[in-house]
Amino acid sequence: MSAEENKAIARRIPLEAINNKQLALLEELADSAGVDHAVPPGMPPTLEATKQLLSMLLTAFPDLRYTIEDEIAEGDKVVQRVQVSGTMKGDFMGMPATGKHATWSEMHIVRFAGGKIVEHWATIDQLGMLQQLGVIPMPQ
Repeated sequence: MSAEENKAIARRIPLEAINNKQLALLEELADSAGVDHAVPPGMPPTLEATKQLLSMLLTAFPDLRYTIEDEIAEGDKVVQRVQVSGTMKGDFMGMPATGKHATWSEMHIVRFAGGKIVEHWATIDQLGMLQQLGVIPMPQ
């Protein structure tokens, strides 16, 4: 597949599967044997774990919204720089709901084979998110 075709598929994850709460799309876009290197420690790096994590995230942040700021594709990889925002109205990963709104940035890399995502990596500004949510104090 071309870099443009890969970008179109990668774009569907944040804009359709997450923003529209259509996690079933992950079955169509990602290979069932793919590896997600970005799931939290203790979770297997599988598509099922990714779906579980996203479901928990959407439950905790019902207004979660992803916006793609930059997108670069070369060869079999697509990189996205995204801005994420949401209000923590439910518990998440052992943290009680704070009711606060946060905006943070993420970088995602996906690798394709056979027209499907087979690997995913991410870097997430979790510190900034947790500080805005009031879970971690802001520096003085």
